[in-house]
Amino acid sequence: MITIRVMGRLINSATPISKAMNDFDIIELRRSNLRGATVIEGFSSIGLVGSITANYLVNLLDLDLIAVIDSPYLPSVSIVRDGVPYSPVRVYAGMIGEKGTDKIVVIVSEFEPPQEILRPLAWTIMDWVEAKGCRMVISPEGLANRAGDEAEEPEEETTEFKVYAVASTPRARNLLVKNNIPIFENGVVVGLAGVLLNEGANRNFDVVSILSEAHSDYPDARAAAAATEAIDKLLLHTRLDTQPLLEEAGLIEEALKEIKKKTGESEELAKKRSIMYG
Repeated sequence: MITIRVMGRLINSATPISKAMNDFDIIELRRSNLRGATVIEGFSSIGLVGSITANYLVNLLDLDLIAVIDSPYLPSVSIVRDGVPYSPVRVYAGMIGEKGTDKIVVIVSEFEPPQEILRPLAWTIMDWVEAKGCRMVISPEGLANRAGDEAEEPEEETTEFKVYAVASTPRARNLLVKNNIPIFENGVVVGLAGVLLNEGANRNFDVVSILSEAHSDYPDARAAAAATEAIDKLLLHTRLDTQPLLEEAGLIEEALKEIKKKTGESEELAKKRSIMYG
């Protein structure tokens, strides 16, 4: 059972595989018809690839904020932009495609979910997208495969970043082959992306994880640009201009570093308070 709050009202949405046990609330800020939509999950991970990709798509496609995800297990922070506070997990939606008839949903967060909440968070997302009648989940993820890259500041690069993908169903795998995206044949997909893949396989629901080689020691906007181009092949077919993302890579990386730092400081302060008063 997940709890969906729509404009202050509580709606319980049960599905055959629902397991989230109300640890998470999806608070819908406006009613939206999302049937047939493609959902892009953009939580922070290796190189912050998911978060950078999702934020870029929200801004580029001018998507509207339609919901937030809330839970006592999420960071106690507010993301403030241009004087406006935002939840640490936000859901945006809009119309895309040549005729503007295709639907897209982007879930954005600047923090990396801790191990203990990955499964209930994934269950909540999957329950919600199924209840809404969405057709696919795409999860951009950093792949720590750039051996020898130490914790140094990023340099200007012209090297093309490699992108792979893995899918939960034969339908989705055929889509990868059709769009000439290399299949990730052997290895491990960790974090939320891995749990979503497993849930997709269990539910026979199309989930695709886009794996972009990324530096693991700092935000990697260049790897995010490569992931965005792969998503464009699968979904948008518009040849998205990722050059602005590459040009602003340094600014994006610094901004997300600061958010990550502040979130960590907030969590550390909460721990100290708990020890002091516990």
